[in-house]
Parts: sequence; structure tokens; C-alpha cells
Amino acid sequence: MKYISTRGEAGGRGFAAILLEGLAPDGGLYVSERYPAIDAATLAAWRKLSYPELAFELLSLFIDDIPADDLRALVARTYRAEVFGDPRIAPLRTLEPGVFVLGLSNGPTLAFKDIAMQFVGHAFEYELARRGGHLNVLGATSGDTGSAAEHALKGKRGVQVFMLSPLGRMSPFQQAQMFSLQDANIHNIAIEGVFDDCQDLVKAVSADLEFKRHHAIGTVNSINWARLLAQVVYYFAGYFQATATNDESVDFAVPTGNFGNICAGHVARSMGLPIGRLVLATNENDVLDEFFRTGRYRVRSAAETHETSSPSMDISKASNFERFVFDALGRDAARSRELFAEVETRRTFVLRAAERERVATFGFTSGRSVAADRLATMRDVHRRFGEVIDPHTADALKVGREHARAGTPMIVLETALAAKFNATVREAIGRDASRPARLDGLEDLPRRFTTMPVDVERLKAFIAENG
Repeated sequence: MKYISTRGEAGGRGFAAILLEGLAPDGGLYVSERYPAIDAATLAAWRKLSYPELAFELLSLFIDDIPADDLRALVARTYRAEVFGDPRIAPLRTLEPGVFVLGLSNGPTLAFKDIAMQFVGHAFEYELARRGGHLNVLGATSGDTGSAAEHALKGKRGVQVFMLSPLGRMSPFQQAQMFSLQDANIHNIAIEGVFDDCQDLVKAVSADLEFKRHHAIGTVNSINWARLLAQVVYYFAGYFQATATNDESVDFAVPTGNFGNICAGHVARSMGLPIGRLVLATNENDVLDEFFRTGRYRVRSAAETHETSSPSMDISKASNFERFVFDALGRDAARSRELFAEVETRRTFVLRAAERERVATFGFTSGRSVAADRLATMRDVHRRFGEVIDPHTADALKVGREHARAGTPMIVLETALAAKFNATVREAIGRDASRPARLDGLEDLPRRFTTMPVDVERLKAFIAENG
């Protein structure tokens, strides 16, 4: 399997090469040259597999430059009950008739991003050891990516981590998970701006090809294909748990800001997993909902980006969205490049009528959830079912319920344990969320981080000094 750029100037790279690279040299995102088709016999065979076995079979279709025995070992080391608290890794539970919740928050940092990031951390260490190299990992986080990446990469040989986060815009729990880490290879940088500023800085550094090569810059955001690929696995796992036969179809409701999580569902659907609809849920930062309703993609400014009670979705420039647009355009790299050049210059693009018709064939529908909605949903779930859900999962549940279809299971992707957003939990249900005992007192630990303005040259100098 080879990989190509959504902007057309880079292609023919193997998985191991793009694992360490992140963005393509032309500024596009890497995608596989094709999506392997899963036939009925393969789907039936996969239904019987454990999560690690399923992950190996799926990843093997996209990774042919790591020996099979080594890949199997990487997967086995990643997906263990000791790490994720359950041998199923992503256990499905019934919430109400026809509505299920896929549990993705049982990893080290209590967020869905652990499922992919733990694999990426092991893969980085493996590939760097194989090459005898080193990597400076540069990432941006609105809350969960950063802690998942840092906990996956702390102490890893040959890796330094530089993680940007918007100053004061994460929950206290999220900040503490990151800033309390004292490992020498972890560098937290609080940017005086919003998440989109952090993301733009990552892209700006990656766009300086000489600096990127000289300092061996890699990424862990969902612009890194390896992370998105690992997320595809739990769509298959959720489907198998929610259905009795492969003749059934399911829908997935996914809270999203940067489009990485739901893009993994798009890949799974493109491979042939019987997904009827992918229900995209946004919060007040509804750039993606607007796109799927109108065909217009309009990036908001920092001043227009709302600070909400589902902060991991406070994103107004969904960088991973480019992969879907590339597919929706029939993989026309020139047109994709043209549209995202418009985003850089005019902060918007509008699809042509024929392009909108093509988007409609990919099974997406969308909706919006605001503060009152998520609080009401959290209260309802607690009152009726005795469960405490986090605000992002509440956004997905609210929108998912609106789009539920009789006879079709709706699988809501859980994104985090509620304890990560305790202030909102307390507002919703009047009491604190429970947390694992190992995390008691987390917010009181000493913190280590650097504050920095939105300045790419300052950032590059910091990386050069500390990498």
C-alpha cells in the first residue's frame, strides 16, 4: 500500500515513511492510494476476532512495510486489558432501546484518543529504533490529544514531544494531565490564543521543509494518517457488538471539531462496513454542521470561536476535513488544492452543485448541540439511566437521537470520562463525577509548562533549543 497527498505533489510513500512525517511536503494530508474492500467472507471472519486480532488484520491491509510478526507484536503490546481496563478495549453498552454507547474512554488518559495514540507511540519507538533515528513530535491540542500523546510518548527512546495548547481554554483536569508530567522529553507550550492558532503554528512549522527535515519534525494530530487508521478499528468492533449478522446496518453519532474521529468512520464505510449514516455533531462552533447543510466551508476567526463547555470541540478550522473533501471531489487533487488555497486566503470555499450532490452520497448528516442541550442531555441520562456522561458525548447523543431511525442501531461514540469535565458535570447533575483512584489529587500536582505568543519563529527557536 502506498500513500498520496490530497494536494497531488507527493505520492508513492510507504506507511513507515509517512508515520514519521505528518503533513506531506506540498501541505496536503496523506491518504492511502485506495481503501481496501472488505468482502462478506472477510467481514464474517473478522466478527469472531478479539480486538487485537481485528486490529492486526485491518492494519495489515494498510501497512506492508513492517514485517507481519513485528506489526502483530506492536498491536498486542498496545491493546491489552491492563492498559484499557477491559479485554474488549472498546466495549459497547445499551443506553436505551436502539441507542448504544461505544466505550472509548478507558485508556490511560480517559479519552478516546488513547486508543490510537497508544499504538502510534509504540509504532514511533519501533520505527525510530529500526532507523537509528530521532523525532521531534509537534502537536496541537484542544484538550485530549495532548494528554493522550504525552502519556503514550513519555520516556520513549528517540522522541521529544512539543505540545501546543490554548492558554486557559482546557478543563482543569485536562491541563493537569499534561502540565503535571515531569518527563524530560515532554515540553508543554501554552499558546496565547485559541486551538486554531495552535494548529496553524504546527502547520507553519511543518511547511518550512528545511526546518522540518533538519529537526526531524513529526506530528501526532489527526493529520497523521497512523492515528486516524488506528481509529478505524473501533468502528468495526462497535458494529460487531451491536449486530448479530453482517446483513444489518448501523448508524454512528460522533462529536467532532477537527473531523479526525468521524473521518475514521468514513474510511470504515468506504471499506464496506455496513454503516448507513455518519451523524456529525458539533457544539456552538458549527463550521462542519454548516458545511454539510449548505456546502459552504467557512473558517471562523479566533474572535468568532466560542469558548464552550465541550472545549475539545472548540475548533473552527478542521484540518483533517481535507481528507474527506479530497474523496468527495473524486480524488481530484488539483481541485482539492484550489479549495484549500481559498481557505488560506479567503477563509472559505463553496462547493459547486455537482460537488454537493457527490457529498450527499457519502452518508453524512449533521446537527448542532449548544450549552443548554448538553446540560439537559447529561441530566436526562443521569436521571433515567444512572449514568454520568461527559459533555462531548452528550452533544453526540443529543444530535444522534434527533437522527435515529427505527430498526437501525445508533452507536454514539463516547469521547471521555465525565471526570475530565467536572465543572460541567456538577452544573448538570449537582454532584461531582467519579474518577479512578489513581487520579485523585491530580490537579494539585506541580506543573511544568512554557507560555508563548502566536509566533512561529519563537516556536521554532524553542524546538531548536530543546529538540
